[in-house]
Amino acid sequence: MAASDPPQQASEPSGRQTEGQARSVRRAALGDFLRSVRARVSPESVGLPPGARRRTPGLRREEVAQLGDISVTWYTWIEQGRDVSVSPAVWARLANVLHLTRAERHYLFELAECADPEHGGELAEPLPEGLQDCVHSIEAPAYVLDRCWNVLARNEAMLQLFDGWPDRVQRPNLLRYIFLDPAAQQLVVDWELRARRVVAEFRADVAAYAEEPDVREVIDSLLRDSPVFAHWWRRQAVVEREGGSRAFRHPRQGVLNFRQITFRSAIRPDCKLVMLLAG
Repeated sequence: MAASDPPQQASEPSGRQTEGQARSVRRAALGDFLRSVRARVSPESVGLPPGARRRTPGLRREEVAQLGDISVTWYTWIEQGRDVSVSPAVWARLANVLHLTRAERHYLFELAECADPEHGGELAEPLPEGLQDCVHSIEAPAYVLDRCWNVLARNEAMLQLFDGWPDRVQRPNLLRYIFLDPAAQQLVVDWELRARRVVAEFRADVAAYAEEPDVREVIDSLLRDSPVFAHWWRRQAVVEREGGSRAFRHPRQGVLNFRQITFRSAIRPDCKLVMLLAG
């Protein structure tokens, strides 16, 4: 990748200054992070001769650029926090060159706002035992979703609330339940309103992974099998999965009201812990 002139940044309308400032902060943080990790990587660890004298520790910018197969100018702009377009493949090469840990790699791709093309396979790993224990220790209905909204863990309270649904299917998926299982329309109060919002939440949730095979399979199957999902998916609405009031019409216990709270897992960033607190 080569470039001769710095990219020009267009001035933003006053109403979008906050969004532009947020991007600028992320780019600056990304540049600071790359400089920091570059300084700790020894030339020997990447197959380069150590060199008799180096004014700064670690790798030089031109060495990182060479190993990452991009131009020195382009890499310099990245470290300077300039607004440049970098593909996921380039970020992955830089992560490998700089010997990033799993947490550091995740941080890099979070700042870059794109999906890691090389570490998607990690998402098929079993759920950490500690996270499963956490779910079962919660008295309120609780469950863990992965990025496709597959239910990876659930407690007994969640099983009872959903009238046994997660155990009735081989691979429970919350989206498929909501849009393809007739029982969901009876259980979820204001199902049409919730279904519309769920689609917008899912779109926001998987924005960086929309072309990954597992995510694409869920989307394509629902576009094929659920006219309601297809209608709202094509509307392009996006909202955060922010929780709030949830009501269920249980077949034996009547209407139950909850407050939904969602946490993202630090040890499995693709997973969310969802709790439904009475009230």
